[in-house]
Amino acid sequence: MPQPTGLATPPAIAEPTTITPDTPTPPPAPATRNPTRAAVQLTPGTVLALVGGSTAVVLVVGAVLVSMLLAVALTATSVAVCAVAVRSVAARR
Repeated sequence: MPQPTGLATPPAIAEPTTITPDTPTPPPAPATRNPTRAAVQLTPGTVLALVGGSTAVVLVVGAVLVSMLLAVALTATSVAVCAVAVRSVAARR
């Protein structure tokens, strides 16, 4: 079995400790809610803002996706044109 060659620390000695029981704390009182009031109140202005905001998000995401599709189509067309050009040059030799 190999022995350590550098500085070695002696093993730590664990000393027993005494455990003293703690006094239990009472559970917190449950929060009372008013059952007649809704958690979220939507006013007509809030609904309009939510609809307008979500419409804007959908339009922006759609524009980004369409532009990415256009970039992929343009790249594929460029690669196809280059392949045809290389093929015609290789066929002449």
